[in-house]
Amino acid sequence: MDGSASPSAAAETDTQGGEAPSKAKRGNAEEKYQHGQPVYFPEELVDNWVSFSRRGLYYCYSISLRGSSNTTADPTDIILAVKCDLGPDFLRHSFNSGGIEITIKYSHKIHLTQENVIFARRFQTTVLSLLINSDHSEVSDAIKYFHELQVDVGVVYLLLPTVYGEIDWCGIEFSTSSVYDDVTDKNLRHCHSCKDADILQTMDDPCCRCILQNSVVYAPRDGNFYNITDLDLIVNQPLDLNNRSAVSCKSKLLLVANGLFRVQNFLYKCYEKRKERGSHKLPPGLCRVVMAPVSTNTLLSFSFIPSIMYRIQCLLLSAKLKIQLGPRMQQFNITAMEILEALTTKECQETISLESLETLGDSFIKYVTSQNLFSKYKHREDILTSMREKKVANAALCQLACKSELVGYIRGELFNPKKWTIPGLGYDTCGNNEVFFRATNNMYSLKEISIKSKRIADTVEALTGAYLSACGELAAVHFIKSLGMDVELHSKMQVERIITTKSEEFIDVKSLQTILGYVFDDSSLLIEALTHSSYNISGIACNERLEFLGDAVLDYILTDYFYREYYSNCTPALLTNLRKASVNNCCYAHAAVKAGLHKHILHFSSKQMINDLENSGRSFSGPSHGWEPGIGLPEDLADLFEAIAGAIYVDSRNDKEVVWRAMRRLLEPLATPKTMEPDPLSELKELCECKSYPQPSYSPTRDDAAGVTRVVAKVKAAGTEYSETGKGRNQEVAEALAANALLKKLKAAARG
Repeated sequence: MDGSASPSAAAETDTQGGEAPSKAKRGNAEEKYQHGQPVYFPEELVDNWVSFSRRGLYYCYSISLRGSSNTTADPTDIILAVKCDLGPDFLRHSFNSGGIEITIKYSHKIHLTQENVIFARRFQTTVLSLLINSDHSEVSDAIKYFHELQVDVGVVYLLLPTVYGEIDWCGIEFSTSSVYDDVTDKNLRHCHSCKDADILQTMDDPCCRCILQNSVVYAPRDGNFYNITDLDLIVNQPLDLNNRSAVSCKSKLLLVANGLFRVQNFLYKCYEKRKERGSHKLPPGLCRVVMAPVSTNTLLSFSFIPSIMYRIQCLLLSAKLKIQLGPRMQQFNITAMEILEALTTKECQETISLESLETLGDSFIKYVTSQNLFSKYKHREDILTSMREKKVANAALCQLACKSELVGYIRGELFNPKKWTIPGLGYDTCGNNEVFFRATNNMYSLKEISIKSKRIADTVEALTGAYLSACGELAAVHFIKSLGMDVELHSKMQVERIITTKSEEFIDVKSLQTILGYVFDDSSLLIEALTHSSYNISGIACNERLEFLGDAVLDYILTDYFYREYYSNCTPALLTNLRKASVNNCCYAHAAVKAGLHKHILHFSSKQMINDLENSGRSFSGPSHGWEPGIGLPEDLADLFEAIAGAIYVDSRNDKEVVWRAMRRLLEPLATPKTMEPDPLSELKELCECKSYPQPSYSPTRDDAAGVTRVVAKVKAAGTEYSETGKGRNQEVAEALAANALLKKLKAAARG
């Protein structure tokens, strides 16, 4: 077998050996950071306001919001107006945000005057500042900021509210002109049809009822903003001591008000569901009108805008990456959303994540690299393994990504609406000024971040998985080649072989072919697969090279099976665990014994091995998946299993389906989400994380004379140190047994 995880990597890798998590040998790059990496921003949303306001012609995209928002209001559609076509991925695109189904689709082109742009910019900046900020002075500063159009490059686009499917220009212009201009004419504070009896005195100026009923007001006494939804005639209203804004009055109109909708990250997988806003009643004389009129429905829609626009921003970058990869990649039809999933790390904590695609891409890169090395070199297995690990190591993949300028596309942190730049404001609500600079690849960037090398490598694997899943193996190979990796996908490997022995003299070919359900064209491959390095017979090669190849083939076909079978209905963690439970030494060794393959191995002590297994009293009739069925079995049996897979792969001219049919019958029943159990090391680690215990420690000692390794596993839980010892043929087995015993002790202590 070509290596296994070190003790320090046990929590991150498949400690049962094998190559399931080929990251086991990538350790050194995992703690390194790539400092000062730019975070790209899409050019389609960058301009200066003077230039933008003079364009005249704008591309419009309809943003529709449908579904329950847990409020009495219904969101209205919003029109996004930008300087250019956003591309084919935005002809129609849907996603879920905060329980609302968001649909973005191209609508039409529109002519706007510079005055239209100025009013629309004022409207969106004020609404978004109100919804994101809770500080009156910050909102006031925002209002002052946009009196002039900036010539500096910044985030530039328009968000236009609609009424009955049309842009609400009347509301946009009236609400902005009545609040932001220096008003001396009271008539601008009410419609001309209103009578004097409908005029109410606010804290600053008289306003008519029609304006107050759909306005946003500020109540200085409690420092809050409110949305006025109605007016209520109150007679002999007593003083509410719990309401600082309320006053005692006899017969007065009070403003029925609700707090503004709270902006949050609605892309967050655990976003907080909205609660119905409590109603307040406020005297007009204690309120300042900030914006009027603006409907509750419009405010609700704009509360989703930071999350929606951040998703649009990310999709635009994903579409840009498809182009950046070069003309050869343009032949493959992959959506921006599929690319975006591969760019979204788990740190973003969204419903999409690269983890499943990373698992798939990792196995494919290992497979195609192994295939290339096997066909190109006649080296021993250990040399081939070393060469493979250098190619697929985190450090190597990270270097490829950096050279290809991919890092700026990676989404490496949780979206924070407070740090989202309001278009037209020029800074975010945390006070960070909008400063654009040209990053590599002639891209715009707003900031720089530090990102782990491992996360960069994960993204390369995930993008490989995305192209593989969407477009097939050729696309995945073209992708990794576009980054500079020297690989080819061999449809048929030409393996020169000199047959000098008669197979029947060494093995029972017919019986073995019956077990495998496969008839070899070249049965000498079967002899090679069964030959252990200790079986030193002239003219017979040992199985190590076939084991190297078969290991990668099995890893890939099993991972591909689980991905396609369960991807849509299981979490990324479950998919990873299905792979770990099925692609490991214990599973392979158990399957080999269950099928009786151990009786055919050409090994210097094969008779002793057979006797030991038959006299062990163990049953090998159950499922092979998981850590326990094959625990403690010789690794030679797992090597044998992988070598047979490699032999069938070569004999069938690289036909993975043939390999899958033969090896699946030996591995069945396969693991499923219902039958799969986590290995004890992973379960113990998760338990400690859940209970906020320190991570477990493992102390190994080796007794070479007895051929046994002992491992002491320790955990400090609630002030008490618990420990258990496991022993086995190697450290991996001993660690698993120690962890399993410690788990049982901790669970018993929790029950007691």
